[in-house]
Amino acid sequence: MLSTFQAVERQPRLPVPFADTGVAATHARPSVLEPLAAVGVTVRAERDEEIVAQGEPAGYCYLVVSGCVRTVRLMEDGRRHVGEFLFPGDLFGWDVLDEHDFGAEAVTPATVRRYPRRSLEALADRDRTFAQQLRALTAGQLRASRERMVLLGRKTASERIASFLLEMARQMRAEGQGLIELPMSRADIADYLGLTIETVCRGLTQFRRHGIIAVERSKVVVRDRRALDAAGCEVVH
Repeated sequence: MLSTFQAVERQPRLPVPFADTGVAATHARPSVLEPLAAVGVTVRAERDEEIVAQGEPAGYCYLVVSGCVRTVRLMEDGRRHVGEFLFPGDLFGWDVLDEHDFGAEAVTPATVRRYPRRSLEALADRDRTFAQQLRALTAGQLRASRERMVLLGRKTASERIASFLLEMARQMRAEGQGLIELPMSRADIADYLGLTIETVCRGLTQFRRHGIIAVERSKVVVRDRRALDAAGCEVVH
């Protein structure tokens, strides 16, 4: 793991705005780990810096305070798989067993709050409400995993790209024809969707030509939400 991490003195109470990439501060939400604020340590990571190494003992869990984080797994043949993108208010590392099967890296300059897992487990043992909140998080993780299985197992390349844009719109609260400012690279998107970079770029270009989106570098504007829903096999509202 890179050694340039900086542990910082206690910061103001969470959440804080996601100021690094232009994502609206309204994405940040109160954290289930708020009762553990006294034992948390604030850590900052630069772009592409490793936060957690794949295979590292799972002694801590993490709350994203600002920036964007990706979880990654390197396969035996050297290929990279991106598991998920995490934004302010998202947790990671709390649901693993002995070691982290995915690493975590900063997509942008990021700040995370690190908590000892033993403190989380002790609080769950004595606080029924907290334990119920963890169960709800677990249920949400399972639901997201099932959706991801459908995404990678049954959807076409075009459907995957549309579904990704819709997911990012939900994550960033970009309703209707809102602006989505993607902090991740096209390579990140490709490794997340199980596609090549060329396929991702062609898919975005196709949606642009059909007037569904407008694209300028990292910025995407959804111009036709119903068409994007249909392209991603989502329920049209």
